[in-house]
Amino acid sequence: MWPFSPSTTTLACSGLLEGATDWHSHILPGVDDGIKSIDETFDTLRTMKEAGVARVYLTPHIMEDVPNTPCALRQHFERLCESTADVADMPELALGAENMLDTVFSGRLTERDLIPISARTPGHADTLLVETSFANPPMGLYEILSDTLKAGYFPMLAHPERYLYMSESDYTRLRREGVMLQLNLPSIAGFYGPQVKQRAIHLLKKGMYDFTGSDTHSLKWYRRLLESPIPRSLVKHLAPIMSPR
Repeated sequence: MWPFSPSTTTLACSGLLEGATDWHSHILPGVDDGIKSIDETFDTLRTMKEAGVARVYLTPHIMEDVPNTPCALRQHFERLCESTADVADMPELALGAENMLDTVFSGRLTERDLIPISARTPGHADTLLVETSFANPPMGLYEILSDTLKAGYFPMLAHPERYLYMSESDYTRLRREGVMLQLNLPSIAGFYGPQVKQRAIHLLKKGMYDFTGSDTHSLKWYRRLLESPIPRSLVKHLAPIMSPR
């Protein structure tokens, strides 16, 4: 029996990654629950480049449980860039952060002490990747997002399909109020279970997503993602958001 049916393909074989931008990853070594060693970072970035990825945003966690600071993350990123300066077969790298919408975020928003994704989002010059708990929304979610917009930032909500407390009306409201949605590619490959997969496919077909990311935490994770089957019918829906302009 063939491993894949005519109705499925893989990210590696679909052509979707050619020239793609990965907006969400945990590849900056040793700063959160992602990759720990510089060698694994190099191997993962080379694998991404070989798959066709042109640009990768490194987006470490900033939250109460992972008390990174923008200053420290910029220093880590600068060291990584120095290490990769003479290394061939690397995608373009840029720094961001995945900001939990908690009291740490509220304080940094007030101080404007944040790491926006600003270099490659035309029309959205100071985009912030944000997340919430998977179990419950933060108190005053929409007020926090409104304050973020008023401060001049454009929120990009990471993996909204994983927030099972959200309803379809929540997603519609988020987009109406100026929040962009970032699809986790592992969601459509079933990494987080059938309920999240079904929700991701539904939102994708409705055109709710603006960007995609791998949310890579390890080389093993990324290789598995490349070879996991995805419905071939989704390729046309994914193509416009793999490297949006």
